[in-house]
Amino acid sequence: MARIKARQMADLSALAISGTQITVRVAPKAAFNAVIQDADQIRVMVTTVPEGGKATADVQALLARALGVAPSALTLIRGATSRDKTFALRF
Repeated sequence: MARIKARQMADLSALAISGTQITVRVAPKAAFNAVIQDADQIRVMVTTVPEGGKATADVQALLARALGVAPSALTLIRGATSRDKTFALRF
């Protein structure tokens, strides 16, 4: 998969601890790709349409890049078809 360009990328490397569960709110079909961290919420915006898991795969890639880990270190726990997704970090 090609590397996705992001306009805004939050530094989430402090959360990169094995066993951590990370919950994100996804905005598919956005104008640009971004990972934004508010006070207690992480929002991931992707330009991909939510068809066949394409948007989820791009969310996983962007989140992994913000965390500084490989995309294979993130496993989707819940929210495959939801805007609220929970990933487990294992490496």
